[in-house]
Parts: sequence; C-alpha cells; structure tokens
Amino acid sequence: MPQPPAICVYCGSSSGKHPEYTEQARAFGAEMARRGIALVYGGGKVGLMGTVADAVLAGGGKVVGVIPRQLVDLEVAHPGLSELQVVDTMHQRKTRMYELSVAFVALPGGFGTMDEMFEMLTWAQLGLHRYPCAFLDVRGYYGGLRAMMDHMVGEGFVRPGQRDSVWFGDSMDALFDWMASYDGGHASRVIGPSSIKA
Repeated sequence: MPQPPAICVYCGSSSGKHPEYTEQARAFGAEMARRGIALVYGGGKVGLMGTVADAVLAGGGKVVGVIPRQLVDLEVAHPGLSELQVVDTMHQRKTRMYELSVAFVALPGGFGTMDEMFEMLTWAQLGLHRYPCAFLDVRGYYGGLRAMMDHMVGEGFVRPGQRDSVWFGDSMDALFDWMASYDGGHASRVIGPSSIKA
C-alpha cells in the first residue's frame, strides 16, 4: 500500500499567549488529514505540536513523531501516534524528519522551531534539497522575520532567488496551492498537485 505524502511541521511545544495560535494549528492539522497528507513532527503531545498531531489523528490521518531520547519526558512524548521514532540526538531527529518529508512548514514557535526550519533553508541554499519551505503566519507572528529576510537580501547576504523560494502567508489554501505548484527542479519528492489538492 503506498504511503501518503508527508509534510514536516515545526511549531512550539507551548501554545503561546493567544488562542488563534491553537485554532490555526488545529485547522492546519485537520486540513492535512482532509487532503490525505501525513504529518511528520517532533513527537510531543503538548503545545502547538500536540494540537497539530491531535487534529491530524482526529481526521483519520497518519502522524509520525521523531523525538530524541532525552526529550521524551521533557516534551512529553505523544502516546497515541501512528508511529513514534525515538532517536539519540537532535541532529538525528532533524535528519530523520527531513528523510520522511516532502515539504517543510513552520507554524509559530520558539528557538527550536527557528533552528529546525533554518537548517532546512540552509540545506536548500546549499543545494542539498529542493523541497518547499513555508512559514504559515498567524497574527503577524512572522512579520519581523519576513522583514529580516528582506533585509538580508538588501545587505547582500542572501540572494533574491533564495529569498523568493521561501513562502510566507496566513492562508492555508494559498499555502497548499503554492506547494502543489512548487518548482523544485530535480526534487523528486516534492508533493504534486494530485496529492496536495483536495
């Protein structure tokens, strides 16, 4: 039986100060399940991480969590996932999440979310992959980051084409449409229209 395409979602192990963060995480997970897209994420049951996972599971979707052994208790590993992979290090976690995924989406989160997403952006910059990387904005959370990326281009540290390959927006439909039409060159694992669209 073929496996569903999987999106790696990076987001907070806390829920933030505003209910919109949780509402959007829940809606995104539900939409993934509705479209038949599996979730790959950090394996926790708390915060936005747990909200996204629970929404995918509630919609009948597949969820694969990847978590380092030392964080099983700290991030409260989710006991109800389709699959939980426990690895030894953070580096192994990020590599395994990459191996399982065809696209990378950041919802609001903290340092860990930034670390994970920027590693994927760096790998793309180095030509190690050609998969979609996107920031799903909620309450303007990523407005400052978007401006910072534009500033990096203006100051000559990031090429315009590299900046343009990163998506920012607050519309889930627009995000899924963008991923469906994403031209990743020779990226054989990129989600196509038949698997992204409803």
